[in-house]
Amino acid sequence: MKFGIDRLLDDPSLRAPLKGRRVALLAHPASVTADLAHALDALAALPDINLTAAFGPQHGLRGDKQDNMVESPDFLDPVHGIPVFSLYGAVRRPTATMLDSFDVLLVDLQDLGCRIYTFITTLRYLLEAAAQHGKTVWVLDRPNPAGRPVEGLTLRAGWGSFVGAGPMPMRHGLTLGEMGLWFLREMKLDLDYRVIEMQGWRPEAAPGYGWPLGERDWINPSPNAPNLSMARCYAGTVLLEGSTLSEGRGTSRPLELFGAPDIDAAAVIAQMHEQALHWLQGCRLRECWFEPTFHKHAGKLCSGVQIHVETGYDHHKFKPWRLMALAFKAIRTLQPDYPLWRDFPYEYERDRLAIDLINGSPLLREWVDDAAALPGDLDALAAADEAAWREVQASLWLYR
Repeated sequence: MKFGIDRLLDDPSLRAPLKGRRVALLAHPASVTADLAHALDALAALPDINLTAAFGPQHGLRGDKQDNMVESPDFLDPVHGIPVFSLYGAVRRPTATMLDSFDVLLVDLQDLGCRIYTFITTLRYLLEAAAQHGKTVWVLDRPNPAGRPVEGLTLRAGWGSFVGAGPMPMRHGLTLGEMGLWFLREMKLDLDYRVIEMQGWRPEAAPGYGWPLGERDWINPSPNAPNLSMARCYAGTVLLEGSTLSEGRGTSRPLELFGAPDIDAAAVIAQMHEQALHWLQGCRLRECWFEPTFHKHAGKLCSGVQIHVETGYDHHKFKPWRLMALAFKAIRTLQPDYPLWRDFPYEYERDRLAIDLINGSPLLREWVDDAAALPGDLDALAAADEAAWREVQASLWLYR
């Protein structure tokens, strides 16, 4: 198969509309070609491309910023001599000066298929700015490694943020190019927009189910996205960022495990099985121990749970968002007074709890904290949102 960047490089006819125009690139470390050349270098080497600027999203063009809320500066690329503008630094939305540097913006970002992942918010902000300033945007499409399944509550009105780009569920099942089509439709943007589609992407094909295992190397799109297992778990384990539990940052398996020094992981797993065994299908849970070298509980031995999504993985039965909600519920049942929710500025929001900002409403937190609330209650809320989104999703598919 071919990703969008490879098709653009291989086919001069696809590049023909770029002739004589100033071209910019939005990219990160995973923006590589099939032979692992970075897209910035590959495009700069083409004589028919006038590359005049580059942009970096959260974690930077080079992916050097480890944690959230660590900003990247603008800089001059030492090899190509072009400005590299940060969209996670002094600004989140491109300024007029930034927009004046190009006519066409190429977007080549590896996404994870989750609403919370900020690259889709950056895409939205760029599309809005491009529509206002008469710019052209092309998305060089890449796979959604989480595949087509949909899961989670829809972001509620008034809960938009940098980690909530619009009213979609947590796991949206679209590629970045398809997501751009939804933004255009949802926000009624008048924009010259094009998707350079992938060739041969089969999101239902085993064993990758979205990621072309054996055909493409995995490159971290952000520092704590080290492998396909993390991408599969992320729509659930990202909830941990709003909790006091470690999400495994500071270990070699971030966002595939969770734990804390003062919980009993074996008891948590047993309680999860008792409360909603049907939410735990498609994966395997294992009690483990870990000691983060940085971030939450750094230097402390944590009793933890690792979510295994390799052997025994069932793509359509695996429900990471429900699984993580159930883990919170199990801890609340076992330790009713446990300080589960982390109260701290999250993506520069200080007036709303991080767990609510991540979910796009207080509904999940309220379900966890309500001793009388049952799994079926959360299921009923989420199922309606998921069914509505599946209709939207199918209308946007570029790959069938």
